Amino acid sequence: LVDRVALRAPKVAQDYRERLQKSVEDALSGGEIDLARLTQEVALYSDRVNIDEEIARMCSHVGAMRDALKSADPVGRQMDFIVQEMNREANTMGSKASDIELTSCVVNLKSEIEKIREQVQNIE
Repeated sequence: LVDRVALRAPKVAQDYRERLQKSVEDALSGGEIDLARLTQEVALYSDRVNIDEEIARMCSHVGAMRDALKSADPVGRQMDFIVQEMNREANTMGSKASDIELTSCVVNLKSEIEKIREQVQNIE
């Protein structure tokens, strides 16, 4: 699911740029478009919805969870903390998502994290 989110995320800004450009063209009815301003708006939007950091941290948390599962030591509390962090990243991704496909992936991701959380509660 994280891979699906990572693949879809860059397309969101491009889709926004295309929709914005069409809206501006329609509003101007064939007049001039300030490409610099359009580019600036797309850049601002792209920065606001960028979830690259959240994806990187989520991948790190998945790796930490795998390492914890391999450990012979008690890891229940550690895994509980990792799940909390995974949930935090998923929530941030969801709050930044402005695309139905991306939102759907994040909802599924949160559902899977909840399943993991339930299992982690049974680990010492």
